[in-house]
Amino acid sequence: MRARDLRSIAYPTSMASLRPLLNLIITALLCIQFSQGQAQIDWVNGGYWFTDSGLAASAIESTLFTHLFCAFAQLDQNTNQVTVSSECSTFPDTVHQKNPSVITLLSIGGGSVSSSVFNQMASQPASRRAFIDSSIRVARASGYDGLDLDWEQQTMPSEMANMATLLTEWRAGLDDEASSSGADRLILTAAVAVSPQLNPETRFPTEVIARNLDWVNVMAYDFYNPVRSSVTRSHAALFDPTGGPSASSGISAWINGGVPPEQLVLAFPFYGYAYKLVNPNQHGLLAPAAGVDSSVGNPGDGDIAYNQIRPFINARGATVVYDSTYVTNYCYSGTTWIGYDDTQTIAAKVSYAKNNRLFGYVAWQIGQDYNWVLSRQGIT
Repeated sequence: MRARDLRSIAYPTSMASLRPLLNLIITALLCIQFSQGQAQIDWVNGGYWFTDSGLAASAIESTLFTHLFCAFAQLDQNTNQVTVSSECSTFPDTVHQKNPSVITLLSIGGGSVSSSVFNQMASQPASRRAFIDSSIRVARASGYDGLDLDWEQQTMPSEMANMATLLTEWRAGLDDEASSSGADRLILTAAVAVSPQLNPETRFPTEVIARNLDWVNVMAYDFYNPVRSSVTRSHAALFDPTGGPSASSGISAWINGGVPPEQLVLAFPFYGYAYKLVNPNQHGLLAPAAGVDSSVGNPGDGDIAYNQIRPFINARGATVVYDSTYVTNYCYSGTTWIGYDDTQTIAAKVSYAKNNRLFGYVAWQIGQDYNWVLSRQGIT
């Protein structure tokens, strides 16, 4: 019986004065009943663990997090089934050893997976059903609390239309499975681009997302790198007074697109990018740069983990700067310049998420932290 049915009961005249009290009792009983479903979540203090990060799952300080994502499960293109590695299959049990209450989610896909792989699966009813059923089966078998879709690199409206259909059917499948099994419904989330508008023709299905997902992790990073920029830039700035992409402008775009702040989680990076300065005496933001400094960063695009940045600073006596206008850190020594998020930046982004009533934050990826100093910035 629904709440409105209970409260429409016609009380005898002798009990009319007790109606407010009886309604209060009914409301309390209903709240107790509903609370036996998925536990109420007030704030996401999360992180992704990447299986190839070099950090063993058993070494994760899971007490620092409310939510942990295992990255990644894969999609078999032939069967449309979700497949999971041995590391991800044991992940919930492993992280629960230190923190039994941490909520675990299995992330499917990743940036290295072509959008066409997901799009092909999502374009047909039978393949969508195979994917959905297998995702639920894998999550339940491994003890996960939820599933996370990391479908990236979309460029076409047709991909977004297929994503919308997938999310609608996926949520319905989760609801049906929970109803039939009596278990808590699995959480459903997705990692999404910093803006819902990818190009003039292609936009995320924001209404469908708001209706079917518990929240989205807004990937507010990789705006720039040394390959794409001839000047030093912050790849994950919270603000950008020049009008470039930023975390805050992305969050505003998602809210304006119809996804409320309480369904938005700010995702930030535990890595930076190493540039080679043209002139070591010009070392601020927007200083002339000559591409990647491959002596410290990845030769491909210059990315460098925070747990490599800190030793570089210590070994080279690099100068560290926190820029409160952009909300970013950078350091420099000689012709090496690295833009990244340090403790001041992470703390400011966590405060931004709280002050703007977002649902929390999540880090990519925790294996790049240095003695957990960044992860501790969200602990209150």
